[in-house]
Amino acid sequence: MFQFTGSLRGNKGYYLINEQMENKLIITPKTKVLQLIEAYPELEEFLISKVPAFEKLKNPLLRKTVAKIATLQQAAAIGNIAVGDLINLLRNKIGQDLISDTTINEYRTAKPFWFDENLIRHEFDAREMLAAGEQPINQVMADLNRLENRTIYKLIAPFLPAPLIDKASSLGIDHWLKKEKEDLFFVYFFKE
Repeated sequence: MFQFTGSLRGNKGYYLINEQMENKLIITPKTKVLQLIEAYPELEEFLISKVPAFEKLKNPLLRKTVAKIATLQQAAAIGNIAVGDLINLLRNKIGQDLISDTTINEYRTAKPFWFDENLIRHEFDAREMLAAGEQPINQVMADLNRLENRTIYKLIAPFLPAPLIDKASSLGIDHWLKKEKEDLFFVYFFKE
């Protein structure tokens, strides 16, 4: 509940919201990871425990890039946890009401009709770049923009690159996600 303090000046009244309640972030699936850890620094270690791939957020460069664009919905996908469960765990930690309705972005894991190894024209292994604390999204998006129609781009990553897949999907580029092992993902992008 908000507590108000205030005074009247002529016919105009104004109230100041108690500073503790001001600008508190409501946690949703669309909340950016950086927003979350800036608003609630105490949740950073808890988020990392649920999504171990985010251990790299301690790297200042990745914190400014990955955390700035990744949503909690994408973090849930990366951590292989239901988005509603992650949101409610985080909300519970800070005393926000739990939610029951969440939208889940599904990633294509069944082999699509368009896949043909002979159509792969470009391949990019992002593991080295990520290990160096760099974000491959600009490189991959530039490559995808140059991709010819009816060809495939193969991305190799150490975790599910949810923000990248979502960005490509928003541009009408289809994908197929293939998990080879716990720390090896292949994403095939297809441009119609």
